[in-house]
Order: sequence, then structure tokens, then C-alpha cells
Amino acid sequence: MTDAGGVVAGRPPIGGTTRTLGVIGWPVDQSLSPAIHNAAIAALGLDLVYVALPVAPGDVRPALEGLAALGFVGANVTMPHKTEASGIVDERSDDAARLDAVNTIVVTADGLVGHNTDAPGFDRMLRHDEMVDPAGRHALLYGAGGAARAVALALARGGAERVTVVVRDPGRAAPVVNALAGLDTAVEVVGFDEAPGVSAELLVNATPLGAHGEELPTPPLTASTTVIDLLYRPVLTPLIARARAAGATAAGGMGLLLHQAALSFELWTGQVPPLEVMSAAAVAAVGERP
Repeated sequence: MTDAGGVVAGRPPIGGTTRTLGVIGWPVDQSLSPAIHNAAIAALGLDLVYVALPVAPGDVRPALEGLAALGFVGANVTMPHKTEASGIVDERSDDAARLDAVNTIVVTADGLVGHNTDAPGFDRMLRHDEMVDPAGRHALLYGAGGAARAVALALARGGAERVTVVVRDPGRAAPVVNALAGLDTAVEVVGFDEAPGVSAELLVNATPLGAHGEELPTPPLTASTTVIDLLYRPVLTPLIARARAAGATAAGGMGLLLHQAALSFELWTGQVPPLEVMSAAAVAAVGERP
């Protein structure tokens, strides 16, 4: 809630002592991160503000190098800059190095520290929101990009027996396979045409397919299947609708967005943000946009 002067209730007025956070991406105008993080900032009464930072391809290095000079506490990094940011930061967490992707930067006196909160965020979503333990399960994972790598890592660390990666071009799955190097989970790669013949208890869509009504080729979905579509817009994707019609448990990507955001917030502030406040802000923001 804001007053006539635009001040968010519960937080100090923005002034000379206010520190800045932001999200770097291209485009970034539809990002829910400002709404989510500013809601948490207001709830905790912190003297911070979170803004969108549109950074065009080719401008990532100067943008990151300017964070410290501008007094930023930290920043999120979103598409298409996660991998490039991984090669620019001064230090990387284990997850960021393994995934070769940075989605959270903490500005320190010694430089920029890059983290990746997507893998632990997916694990939190799966266990806490959907009450699913991946241990011993076979997962069917669509996609091989940064989100897919993080999901695969979370599943492997959670004890999944096997992850089958579904891609149009099998050669593009190498980053997912490499991300699980040294872990016990078996990894196999299949094409889209082979996916309907794979039997799996857990199915995760980490591709953009479904945002505009596209259908994914899947095996038969049943009441024993858990389906996660990482898209959060539209709220009801074709995959989720089909899964629920078959009696399967199905959820969208809002849970991952919230949990990875909460982990970023903890890295920046040392405080656990109110997830319910962040969730309400995200839902409201989605409802306000076409």
C-alpha cells in the first residue's frame, strides 16, 4: 500500500541512506522481481529499494562493474545474462561454478560474489510446496538451458535415481550432463519424439513451450505422476491443464520464482523474508498485467 507521496507502507522513505538492489536482464520490464522483493523489504522495514535494470547484450560487464561504484548491495541476473555473468564475477559459489550460471550477485568489499539459488530454490519448492521427495525417482526433464541444469542438479542432490533429458537436439544436452558430473544420478538424453515412451514419476518442463499454447510430447499422465511446469505465465499452461485432467499433481513455476528469490534475499540481507508476503505481491502483479 502506498500513501499520496508514493511511500510504501512499512518501509522507511527512500532517501540518501537507501541502498539499492536490482535485477539485470534483457528485456526485464515484465519481471516480477521488483514487486516480490519490494514487498519483502516493506514487510521488514528495511532501508532498501529493488529496481529493474535493463541491460542489453554486450553491456553486461560494464553494468556489473558499476554495481559497487553505485553502492548496490547486490543484484539478480536473469535471461539472457546468467552464463556471461558467471564469467565476470570475482568469486563463484559451488552451485554457480557447477552450473556455469549466476542468478544472484552479492557486492562485497573484495568484489562481486556470484551465486545460483535456482537449484536449492527448486528443491524447496518440490519438498515444501508439493511435498515430493525426489529420492529414488525417475524424472523426465524437458530442456537443457540454465533452468534445466538447476533442476537436474537439485534432483540429483535429492537422490533421484535417473534424470532423462528431453531436447530437440541431443547435442545441446551436454551442459546438463556436465552439471551432474560426479553425482550418483544416472543421466540419459532423448529426443522429443522419444519422450512419450519414457516412464517417469516426475515430469518437469524447463522450456518456454506452453507459453503460447504449445503442447509437449509426454508419456501418459496418471494420478501417480507429479508435473512441474516452470512457466508461471499463463497460470494454467496446456501441460498443467492436461495433467490435472488426468488426476496428476501439477504446479506452475511461481513456487520456484519465490523460493529462489527468498534465498537471494537472505544472501543480501541476512534475513529470512516473509514468503507469504512475496507470494501475494507476485500474484497481484501477475493479475495486473496482460
